[in-house]
Amino acid sequence: MLIVDDDQAVREALKFALELDGLAVDTCDSGAQLLNHPRLPQARCLVLDYQMPGMNGFALLTELKRRNVSLPVILITAPLSREVEQRAAAAGVAGVLEKPLLEDVLVQKIRHVM
Repeated sequence: MLIVDDDQAVREALKFALELDGLAVDTCDSGAQLLNHPRLPQARCLVLDYQMPGMNGFALLTELKRRNVSLPVILITAPLSREVEQRAAAAGVAGVLEKPLLEDVLVQKIRHVM
């Protein structure tokens, strides 16, 4: 699975927690890095931050769709708004979670979509 978040502390904390739960995790600090990641074609799930500089989560989802990359996506954001939930649903996102994340909730959601 892949995590995309511009905040290094968030990336490291999520990677650590998910690996403790037995998941193989790679991280990216931007949408551009994800689009060039060698494991993107084999990824089984994507945890994606909504608010990132440059390419936000929805712009990245649009680019993934344009490239015919299809995988379950869990969008993470703070604060969570009704507009973001609606946009995520329209984009086919598997779930939206609000930061700060409770690790067990994220793990449950990942296991559900995988």
